[in-house]
Amino acid sequence: MTRETVREAIFNRRMLICIGTGFASGMPLYVLIQLVPAWLRSENVSLATIGLFSLIGFPYTWKFLWAPLMERYRLPLLGRRRGWMLVMQVLLMISIAAVGMFDPEFNIWTIAVLCFAVAFFSASQDIVLDAFRREILPDRELGLGNSFHANAYRVSGLIPGSLSLILSDHLPWDQVFQITAAFMLVGILMTLLVNEPRHPGERPKTLGEAIVLPFVEFFNRNGVNHALLVLAFMFLYKLGDNMATALATPYYLDMGYTNTDIGIVAKNAGLWPAVIGGFLGGMLMVRIGINKCLWIFGVIQIISIFGFMILSEANGDRVGTPGFEPSLWLLAIVIAFEYLGVGLGTAAFLAFIARTTSKLHTATQLALFTALTSLPRTFANASTGYLVEGMGWTNFYLLCAALAVPGMLLLFVVAPWHKNPELETGTDASEHPETGGVEAKAESKPQSR
Repeated sequence: MTRETVREAIFNRRMLICIGTGFASGMPLYVLIQLVPAWLRSENVSLATIGLFSLIGFPYTWKFLWAPLMERYRLPLLGRRRGWMLVMQVLLMISIAAVGMFDPEFNIWTIAVLCFAVAFFSASQDIVLDAFRREILPDRELGLGNSFHANAYRVSGLIPGSLSLILSDHLPWDQVFQITAAFMLVGILMTLLVNEPRHPGERPKTLGEAIVLPFVEFFNRNGVNHALLVLAFMFLYKLGDNMATALATPYYLDMGYTNTDIGIVAKNAGLWPAVIGGFLGGMLMVRIGINKCLWIFGVIQIISIFGFMILSEANGDRVGTPGFEPSLWLLAIVIAFEYLGVGLGTAAFLAFIARTTSKLHTATQLALFTALTSLPRTFANASTGYLVEGMGWTNFYLLCAALAVPGMLLLFVVAPWHKNPELETGTDASEHPETGGVEAKAESKPQSR
């Protein structure tokens, strides 16, 4: 790949679309995990009740259950993907604005129902946004496109997690939620401006086909044994890294840092290294391919776990001793390197998942794969506290590094170093000329699919 090819990959309309999908996808989630808890706490809602609000996020894990419906049925406007995108984005804008119209003291269950609606519409939007992104990106641009998407996803958190909180000191909460909801216009505008991608296959004729065919295609294409190894890799590749960061804030507190230290350092040393890592990872994948980047970034992820061990050894025995002041510079370095690894690894991992997906069944397969990759995070959140209490922080992070190794070993089978399909042919088998400016005719002419 030449330098000019990398430049062309970055500066095309597909990358701009990926920024739009990332922003539209991330903003509703951050409303639920950042803005809503802050609002409820400011209104003197108990921590126990706020904790229960985490249960409303289950649509993100179980979205594959209704993904076949969105694959099978097409709304009578804008096309197979864009119709669902527009409807979900409008519903998100309405439901986010509606959340702030109720008093938490008297309407907590109404607020919970609305927050669940936001989660459901957001997860449903993700189904079609992921499918749309896969269908417009040729294989050679999957790494870069998904890195743009992931970075815009992270940056979108600055709206509900920063701007909205600042506005809450000057405006009533109902107006804050209305202003926050208005940022969904970014996604709506993107949906109206882009064109429907050309689909390489027809829609499933029945709901049963929509449920069964994605499984049949995946296992037929890969073979049962290899398919199972691919699924195991999706589960294991980020397991050690997810476990290492599951209790990050309690860990920093145990290392002697204050909430202010963590807030200031983590906000600056965490977000931007992840964004930079994702962007650099995307560019590198254009040059050397997804497989090699999975190897390189996987090693970086493991090394970043050792940074937590270094911090534990430097601070652990000294916390609480007179005159001890933990180093903010060491904290910043550890966080920055960890999030750099997160940005790099996530970009390659998302690209691998997208490449593994067939364009014939993008919505259902992507929903299934992303649900599978969320399981390690659930496992980490459920088990890490017990592990730390039993073995201490240093040994815990040593275990996290060890648990990252099986996923790396599977790379020998699922992503060999010298094999990069997206670079070998220049185009993927199902690539089409959609760049956001080509009118799709597949839906009106089934034979052209």
